[in-house]
Amino acid sequence: MNDAIDVFPRLKARTVRFTCGAPRSARTIGDGSRALFLRSDGSEDTVTSLWMSVIDTTGTGDDREVLLADPRELLADADAENVPAEERARRERAREGGSGIVSYSVDQAGRRVVFTINGQLFLTEIREDGTGIRTRQLAFEDLTLTTGGYGPVLNPRISPDGRHVMYTTGEHLNLIDIADWPAPGQAARESITTVYGVCDGNGDDQAPHTVKIGLAEFVAGEEMDRYDGFWWSPDSRYVLFETFDASPEPIWHICDPANPTMGAAARRYPQALTSNADVHLTLLELGFDADGCCYGEVSHAVEWDRERYEYLASVNWAEGHDPIIEVQDRLQRNDQVLTVRVGDPIMPVIAPEAEFTDENGDEVETFSFAIPEYAPGEEPGTTRVLEERHNDCWLDLVHGTPAYTPDGRLVCAVNDMEADTNRLSVDGCAFTPIGLQVREVLDVTDDDVLCVVQRTPELLPESDLPYLWQANAADHDARSFDVVSIRFDGSWEPLTHTPGQWTMSRAGNGCVMTGRGMDDARVQMQHCMNVVTVGEDGVETLSMVVAPIENHAAEPGFVPNARFVRLGERSLYTAIVLPSEGSGYAHADRLPVLMKPYGGPGFQQVVESQSFYWDAQWWADQGYIVVIADGRGTTGRGPKWDRAIYESMKAVTLEDQVDAVHALPGILSELRAEQADSETAVTIPEPDLERVAIIGWSYGGFLSALAVLEAPDVFAAACAGAPPTDWTLYDTHYTERYLGLDPVVYERNGIIADAPNLKRPLMLIHGFADDNVTIAHSLRLSQALMAAGRKHTFLPLTGITHMTNDETVAENLLILQRDFLADALRKV
Repeated sequence: MNDAIDVFPRLKARTVRFTCGAPRSARTIGDGSRALFLRSDGSEDTVTSLWMSVIDTTGTGDDREVLLADPRELLADADAENVPAEERARRERAREGGSGIVSYSVDQAGRRVVFTINGQLFLTEIREDGTGIRTRQLAFEDLTLTTGGYGPVLNPRISPDGRHVMYTTGEHLNLIDIADWPAPGQAARESITTVYGVCDGNGDDQAPHTVKIGLAEFVAGEEMDRYDGFWWSPDSRYVLFETFDASPEPIWHICDPANPTMGAAARRYPQALTSNADVHLTLLELGFDADGCCYGEVSHAVEWDRERYEYLASVNWAEGHDPIIEVQDRLQRNDQVLTVRVGDPIMPVIAPEAEFTDENGDEVETFSFAIPEYAPGEEPGTTRVLEERHNDCWLDLVHGTPAYTPDGRLVCAVNDMEADTNRLSVDGCAFTPIGLQVREVLDVTDDDVLCVVQRTPELLPESDLPYLWQANAADHDARSFDVVSIRFDGSWEPLTHTPGQWTMSRAGNGCVMTGRGMDDARVQMQHCMNVVTVGEDGVETLSMVVAPIENHAAEPGFVPNARFVRLGERSLYTAIVLPSEGSGYAHADRLPVLMKPYGGPGFQQVVESQSFYWDAQWWADQGYIVVIADGRGTTGRGPKWDRAIYESMKAVTLEDQVDAVHALPGILSELRAEQADSETAVTIPEPDLERVAIIGWSYGGFLSALAVLEAPDVFAAACAGAPPTDWTLYDTHYTERYLGLDPVVYERNGIIADAPNLKRPLMLIHGFADDNVTIAHSLRLSQALMAAGRKHTFLPLTGITHMTNDETVAENLLILQRDFLADALRKV
């Protein structure tokens, strides 16, 4: 046990937090017998390949995994990671730490897949039975060339019919008409067309280009979890695309002081209380000839009240329906769900109308096409309001909503304040059970909605739970992200049994379940399908085939010694992690306390998933009682709990951490009494409340610095990583949701002015390359502390972003924080 703890910091860093070799990004395709996923080859291999799981539907058990595309076989320099800057930015927004093939796009039939490696575009074709795989590079040898607007290749998306690929360069939308597969020894010659472009009119090549097409603006990726900037129609004849102009946003500069010869990188940042990017949406009609080649396009501006509703939150385009979009106002208190009129497709009048000979002597066909006439208000791009919502604080965005059922009913998210439940509605009527907090919608059919939920026991008691959950009902609460099927009459059934952090992809009669619980060191990914077999007697038998997908990830080598409790007057969900049996502190009678919160809105750390407590176990074996308490504002407990922090994040979130510390002795006494008759070898120590430290990153870093500034009687030392110390320096969509637009509220919730209060040891940690919470936050706090004559420690990290994406830095940060806190508490 001690050996595993000793090597944990290095192993965690080398395995990219134990994610290398683990399967991810699963998508069930076709009839459900096939599923795509990504996985690298080993526990320290960051280069991810594209794989497919195939279930044998004949019942002979010949289930298998098939390697579809290996970056190292397709590109000799696949390890070099020569990724375009815009793609690096997208990965930072998505917290993507891998390389190789990190995302993919698949057609409706599941036969063609496109992806990029080092900015170059590839196509894989798959036979329906999973054999006959072939891969080639599309278009031309080097798509990173910027000549002619053909590169870089960003966010490629294959059309649902599999005949076309669209991608953006940031300034142009390019359409590739996929050619027939070439004969051996010959090269394919795809037709590539720039169908739309933007220009910001800036003639200065050194100035940042502010107008972009087909990309999501910063706050969409960072705060809305919307990473796409264009969307195919289900029939492959239309595309909706976003353009945005970031010029209204302030110009910020990210620099590397360790390399003074390098200039600072200028970028636009949507700083709170300033202007946002100007976002537009355009409907593009595409005309294709009989050979599938694009002969023309017509664009229509999508109109809505952009002055009042400036945020484009989501776009959803279901088969058989016009697209729907969700737009929000600046404070996110009001939103609209709109349908976008598409109209009739453009059609060629004569094909071909005429021919001419180009400079090479080749005959070129030309086409004309008719554009239908429409009555006023019925033109393509016009919108109609389907639903409007309001909340006095803010409205939550729920991934997967709004959405149409196939038969045309509208499913939306509802913050039901009266029922204190985040619910779903169909055509305006809430139908999901009170007490099931809907976290995400995974799929919508005419019969049900597949979603991830968290149960609130106070609203949905154990007696009302289905049989599948009866055995472990107490653990299905805010700590468990469960996949359930909810029918439109409100009845529901769980699809996950073990409490944990789960998600699912389904298609046809198959699905892939992904996640883990407290007993799983590795992510579990299982491909499942209902298969009908016919016996010799002619009788049909329905059975569930389960094909586990291999996981090559490393394991930490220990199981966290974690206990779940409810702390304080607000019954905070809390995990207490004690020293392991093999630790030198296993029998300690009294130990210092380490609070390890995130504590901020939109996230939670007390989850029934083992990986959440590996870091905590390492800290516990350094001689701490580690406490992770989810206070008000963290997710999973309903809309009232979420909104308790409105305009008072600072005071409320600190109060809950203080309450957790005060409640700790009592709950440990209860645990000690419960353990009295057991044979466990680990002692439950008394907490030394004179020696309470706190550590955290991002909002947890803010909370850690705040703790020693405003509650030095409770907290004796702190390590604050990437803390947002001045909320006017953070982005609009996140900050204004919770703090509004009054500068006085920002001043009340910041911690710069608290600098003279520092009496306890404080370590600040921040990366110079962090473009989310920029290093200006820590620099301003450090400057204020210096001006007040307050001693503190500051670790500026060269080249490090908000993800701490360097192996050596990630390892040494744990060691340096450990030594800092040990020294600080020794002096108490």
